[in-house]
Amino acid sequence: MKRNIYLNMQSRKNAQNIFWSHFTSLTTHTETIPVKDSCGRITAAPIIARLSAPSFHSAAMDGIAVVAADTFIAADDNPVSLDIAGGQAALINTGHPLPPDKNAVIMVENILLDSDNTTAVIREPVFPWQHVRKVGEDIVATELLFPTGHQIQPADIAAMITAGCTTVEVRRKPVITIIPTGSELIPLTDSVQTPPPGKTIESNSAVLAGLAEKAGATVRVTDIVADDYETLKNHIQSLLETDTDMLVVNAGSSAGSADYTAQIIDDLGEILVHGVTIMPGKPTILATVTNKPVVGIPGYPVSAIIAFEQFVMPLLAQMQGITLPEPVCVPAILAKDIPSQSGIEEFRRMITGKIGDSYVAVPLKKGSGAITTLTRANAMLHIDAASEGESRGSLAELELLQPKQAIERTILSTGSHDLSLDLLRDSLQQHNPAYYLASTHVGSLGGIMAMQKSMTHIAGSHLLDPESGTYNTAFINKYLADRKISLFTLAHRQQGFIIKKGNPKAIQTISDLVRDDVTFINRQAGSGTRVLLDYELDKNDIDSDDIQGYDHDEYTHMAVAVAVLSGKADMGLGIMSAAKALELDFIPVTEERYDLLIDEAYLELPMIQTLLAIINSEPFQQTLESMGGYSTRETGQLVQI
Repeated sequence: MKRNIYLNMQSRKNAQNIFWSHFTSLTTHTETIPVKDSCGRITAAPIIARLSAPSFHSAAMDGIAVVAADTFIAADDNPVSLDIAGGQAALINTGHPLPPDKNAVIMVENILLDSDNTTAVIREPVFPWQHVRKVGEDIVATELLFPTGHQIQPADIAAMITAGCTTVEVRRKPVITIIPTGSELIPLTDSVQTPPPGKTIESNSAVLAGLAEKAGATVRVTDIVADDYETLKNHIQSLLETDTDMLVVNAGSSAGSADYTAQIIDDLGEILVHGVTIMPGKPTILATVTNKPVVGIPGYPVSAIIAFEQFVMPLLAQMQGITLPEPVCVPAILAKDIPSQSGIEEFRRMITGKIGDSYVAVPLKKGSGAITTLTRANAMLHIDAASEGESRGSLAELELLQPKQAIERTILSTGSHDLSLDLLRDSLQQHNPAYYLASTHVGSLGGIMAMQKSMTHIAGSHLLDPESGTYNTAFINKYLADRKISLFTLAHRQQGFIIKKGNPKAIQTISDLVRDDVTFINRQAGSGTRVLLDYELDKNDIDSDDIQGYDHDEYTHMAVAVAVLSGKADMGLGIMSAAKALELDFIPVTEERYDLLIDEAYLELPMIQTLLAIINSEPFQQTLESMGGYSTRETGQLVQI
């Protein structure tokens, strides 16, 4: 099969206009449903009240019902007695029907009753219909309650029921069918352990279905269809003959030799756009077949979501006559340079929090397949196609992916990676109110530099000073001498060599690093683990040039452990808890102290006080020690700098 070539690529806005304008008259049919089930639905006809509310005159207050004229002469110096026993007044409660011969209610606070409630004395007059809810005061029969195209809210349901409406005519939810394709895909079942080489668990359809439901659609997901031209073509044809309103094919929209989506759609209908100048999401296909919108979505998760959010969700809303909520945006200071390719509009997922009076944002790693950027991000940065990127320290507009209150309760943590941060994150979110720990792993020195620039609340560090044998304090004095920094010990932890289960290469000591049959995986420059390694190499007179893999690095201890587990490396330096988590073997090298640096300006923040309280709690420390390789003998203690 020939490879597709992206011709006449469109900008995002042009592609949206071309696609959406093709279906401006496309709306779903109507259906009649019970009012009680109508929350969130769009009215397809005006809603007219059948009954008035109230349907009778009723008391709006507890007190007595009277004829207003009988009270006109009442005053402080001329009290009036009303005969309850004789029917001149009647005791009444809120909501009860007003007696036919009465036209006002006097509040119980303004009357003086005798002991047997037969006479009421008043000292001020009332006017006709005072404290009375008259017939139709709220709703009048035959009046318009809601127009066509109204999105029904919970309170609207109460109004319709009160007005005697039992059913409502609404626009039918658009039906969208999602076809996951790819011979490499397998469904997730309880029997699936590790997918075989070349196979991937299919997850895109689930996230796309969730987004479609968020836009008000009814979703159908088919079984996985293999990369076979005729099979996929027949599948698409048969689905378009059903009552589905929109078809999404995921994936096969790119330019690979087995990417058939574009050719099949072109055979069946008309491709309006193939290729959009956005990243991720460039290979998106926008088309029409039998007057139905058909979209080819890229296969990588981040690309798939961006394309779906930008093109599919708004059209689903348009088909129902609604507009999706506008995103909340805030200006934020960028903690890093963010280069971008000119001519391509880029969507970068970010971690942001509020430091002082400003929002600060840190970019997450790029990559269309990096699904963790979707789960960790709380904001989005749009980089214009005409831009070559954003510079560190500049102010950029961010689209918030979480409520602003959650952003402002987010603790930014930049620095060294440790599994205890995951435990701390979980504990913070269990707190009431919940706080959120957003970690960026750039190494110990990276965390200290972020703190120097006021780009983080806390920084995790385990930097060894080889001359003094101390941790962190020498670097704080060097780089943060002008700042008031508090240093709290989070844990003492075991650092050592992570090796394969059963130690098949009989690795024993650091000298094994230079063996021809041993491949190493390193941590990034600036990390405390890299500093420790270089210290141990120097102490043992080992040249890093003799180590296979010294220049290959990862940013977390778990990434090092995964590299060993997968066979990418035979050994790596990391913490015992990472080895234990993946059931790998571990050779201890040293115990080190892992600390949290906190600027004293943030110490009194409720979220930082909560963090410190958790660290000092017995449950946190017990759970941390149970992870293996940790000692909490000084956890929570303030270190003298």
